[in-house]
Amino acid sequence: MDRVTQFAVAAAKLAGEDAELDLEKIDPVRAGVCVGSGIGGIHTFLEQSLKYGEKGPGKISPFFIPMEIPNMPAGQISIALGFKGPNTAIITACATGTNCIGDALRTIQYGDADIMIAGGTEAAVSPVAIAGFGDMASCPFDKKRDGFVMGEGAGVVVMEELEHALARGAHIYAEVVGFGMNADAYHITAPDPSGEMPALCMQQAIDDAGMKPEDVDYINAHGTSTHRNDLNETLAAKKVFGDHAYKMTISSNKSMTGHLLGAAGGVEAIATVMTIENGIIPPTINYEDPDLEEGLDLDYVPNVARKAEVRAALSNNFGFGGHNATILFKKYQA
Repeated sequence: MDRVTQFAVAAAKLAGEDAELDLEKIDPVRAGVCVGSGIGGIHTFLEQSLKYGEKGPGKISPFFIPMEIPNMPAGQISIALGFKGPNTAIITACATGTNCIGDALRTIQYGDADIMIAGGTEAAVSPVAIAGFGDMASCPFDKKRDGFVMGEGAGVVVMEELEHALARGAHIYAEVVGFGMNADAYHITAPDPSGEMPALCMQQAIDDAGMKPEDVDYINAHGTSTHRNDLNETLAAKKVFGDHAYKMTISSNKSMTGHLLGAAGGVEAIATVMTIENGIIPPTINYEDPDLEEGLDLDYVPNVARKAEVRAALSNNFGFGGHNATILFKKYQA
């Protein structure tokens, strides 16, 4: 396995253990996987490319393709757990993990599965990838922000149809109640400066849940620390929430973890759910110089975690190519 797949399989096993899944009692045809990667097995690709250049095509590993292709994390998870249901790998750059969770939600709602392993994985920290993204620093919403720091890892959740979860006595961290996705259709990397489609994406998730904007207490922001993203995400929040935007909290995990690219949505979904579970809002660290002149004047939970009841929370992720995805979690009430 490439490192990206190792992360995914390890995270899936940990998630299954945390959910106390008894694989002997699960119908494998009703259990599926939706785990994607923004880049896939880049380490394998680079290693084999160098080998090709040095020694020719005869020295390329026969495992090159199955190690490198970005659907292999989902495939290897299904093999490791014996899950024979729907198995997909959505690739939407930095929105990948959120799109995978949203697609898993739809798969369960449609009746095609009772359990889904969902999320994202990435292992792209390499000289070539670092050079491609450039030398940056992760200070989301701060005036001195100038780009993100890459991270790597995997974030995977166990999603389950409610009655199925209750029947086996599962611990329910939160309920997945809404999902939205769309595209800017604007530029290959830059977000549309109007913030129109991220705003609509959040509204779609809220509408899907049958809720109102004022029902949302917290946004786990995409918060990449890039100038355009921080401005647009703040603008989008103001479009959706109006005055309520100043009463809710917003923070970026990427200030602490770096940007995990395709894995970001999975890791940040878990952080959002744990915010609801524990009543502790994660901070935006490295926030020292507010950018009020640019209109970044919301409560970004600067530098210190905060205790507060969070009944409903959004997790946003936006990707190169104009992909937008938002998932809405709600405190489960038995």
